[in-house]
Amino acid sequence: MKYRGFTLDPFQAESIEHLMNGDSVLVSAPTGTGKTIIADWIVEEALREGKKVIYTAPIKALSNQKFRDYCRLHGEDNVGLVTGDIVIRREAPIRIMTTEILRNMLLGGEPTDDLLAVVIDEVHFLDDPERGTVWEEVLIYLPATVQIVALSATLPNLRQFANWLTHVRERPVHVVTETTRAVPLEFSFAVQDKGLLSPDDFSRVAKRQGTRTVHDDSGRSGRGRGRGRDRQERGGGRDRRGRGGRRDSSAPHPIDIFKEIRRRRWLPLLYFVFSRQDTERYASQLAYRYQAELLEGEEIDRMQERLDAAAQTLGPVLTDRLLDMYRRGIAFHHAGLHVSLKALVEELYEAKLIKALFATSTFALGLNMPARTVVFHGLMKFNGKELAPLTTRGFMQKAGRAGRRGLDDVGHVIIRLGLEEESQFRQNLRDYATERYEPVLSRFSLSWNSVVNLLGQHELEQIRTIVNKSFLNYHLVGAARRQLARADQLESPADGSTPTKKGLKEARRLRNRAEQAEDLCFREFLRKRDFLLHYGYLDESGSFNAGAKLLRHIQIAELFTSELLLSGILETIDQATLFGLLVCMTTNLPRSVDKNYRLNRKDRSLLQEVELIRFSEVVVQGEQVSGMQVTWTPDLLPLGRQWAEGAQLIDLMRQLYARTDISGSLVSGFRRAIDLGTQIVQTYAEGGDPDRADELRDMLRACRRDEVEVVD
Repeated sequence: MKYRGFTLDPFQAESIEHLMNGDSVLVSAPTGTGKTIIADWIVEEALREGKKVIYTAPIKALSNQKFRDYCRLHGEDNVGLVTGDIVIRREAPIRIMTTEILRNMLLGGEPTDDLLAVVIDEVHFLDDPERGTVWEEVLIYLPATVQIVALSATLPNLRQFANWLTHVRERPVHVVTETTRAVPLEFSFAVQDKGLLSPDDFSRVAKRQGTRTVHDDSGRSGRGRGRGRDRQERGGGRDRRGRGGRRDSSAPHPIDIFKEIRRRRWLPLLYFVFSRQDTERYASQLAYRYQAELLEGEEIDRMQERLDAAAQTLGPVLTDRLLDMYRRGIAFHHAGLHVSLKALVEELYEAKLIKALFATSTFALGLNMPARTVVFHGLMKFNGKELAPLTTRGFMQKAGRAGRRGLDDVGHVIIRLGLEEESQFRQNLRDYATERYEPVLSRFSLSWNSVVNLLGQHELEQIRTIVNKSFLNYHLVGAARRQLARADQLESPADGSTPTKKGLKEARRLRNRAEQAEDLCFREFLRKRDFLLHYGYLDESGSFNAGAKLLRHIQIAELFTSELLLSGILETIDQATLFGLLVCMTTNLPRSVDKNYRLNRKDRSLLQEVELIRFSEVVVQGEQVSGMQVTWTPDLLPLGRQWAEGAQLIDLMRQLYARTDISGSLVSGFRRAIDLGTQIVQTYAEGGDPDRADELRDMLRACRRDEVEVVD
């Protein structure tokens, strides 16, 4: 089978054949094997049939890229983007949106008669602790007539997941798998003074070195080599401290790794760093200290042409430092970067004019931009709660960017790791090498917003049916059946002997567990409904009181926000201060962050009022019932207000001190504050206060700029 003039791989052709027959598919394949071709086909099919298609993605960066790609392919009039804070051509036949927006559309009863299919990219995000429930809800609420194109990384429990999908959809969901990479990967380790070692050599050298103990300058002992300390400042200035402040005794500096990669002619290079600050630092060091030219001949002219054009539109954002860096074929990319610069870097990289890109994890999520070589600066990443080793899925999603189809015979994956770290990461390295992926687990737990919207749309028995379709309930039911079968065996031994007391006791325990699993998800729903009844969000007849009407729109800090709206506090403050308050409700910063400013008396008085609500009975009890803790960082009020008043991010960062780069956390918090503000706008608009809604809408528009902007 051919598509766009290319012969399709067997898994691509099989997937498209199923879609031609009107069925749904779950496609599981390694990163970089071409899963998106299947999504592109269903998008074009929808246009041919005069129907609509929705493409959902887990992050806005990926949504924005697909929006740009489809605008180029199908014309702007045919493509819309809906991400909560941005709405462009909402009625277009091709709509790219976040999964949350699609969930809200379905809960709100929006018609789907002309919807041919929904593409769910990165469907394994279903096990995301904070957002995974939304993926399950979408798959449950979508009518069976809508085709599903679910794209995923490799999953070990793929069949279980597919069987659940078939159960939920009540129509066949075909599993299509591809295990062979289009470009095979070759792994090596970057070690100080030893160059690149194969996995076997790295393990052997590390074990040999592990028998020796050396002392660093502080007198502390650790495993590693005993020489080369005097060379720390040579070869581009090696890092003197590693994670947690300890010395990376045998992990080389990125510049040394780059030199070796260039010597081997393995460019272009994608270098993953798990600190936004470090992406900029290492890119700057490479541009400053490495003088050899990376671009040649016509590449230099093409780069200059693009930079001249960009300078006309970007103005002072495109600094002389960045221009010099880009001209040398070097760049950095992270989620906190100014949106126009981010788009420029992606454009230059796609044009093969960037030879060395230092990036954070965001660049690995679905963005179709491979390299010949991928380097991991380390294997520890903050997972939202703590520093932890990369999961196999997270590692392979990034490693899979190595190797350009049609250009490279092999993709090179290099791990920067000290010899003394081998034992710490030994099991992780084995899992990466064997691609032992983590199973997708259900995180199903209905939000207050979902509970209210389900009550507004369905009768109780219908809700029971919907909730019991969850992946969690499917798993629980399966486990209960196995427990009952085992209990039957214990109570009736196959050999005809009399059951033992121990066996009967175990059988009773298994039957009790199976009974408790029955309707567990629905019981959780009823518990939340009863909570809303108790606190007056619903009346005894089930009708919506003011609180429930607010919850229909609020999806962030739901009870806290609703209680604030009910109190009237938000109507007594100016718009900039309101945004500052929203930032307090959406942004978490490490406890170690120091602030070199103080709250004024007026702010302290406001925050005291708000904290009475934050720690009120309804909000605190709601946390316990839902298991979700409310975000509250009151010291950030001045920073949020300054941003709303036009301050630059660099000015805000000067007021904070932290050991690690926290600019990305602040940017993410501002974006989330805009999302929450957009939800509050809806409550004002529906509540008959259009002037207040317009004022808040204008303020949010002003906040959606520079690093916080999500669409160029």
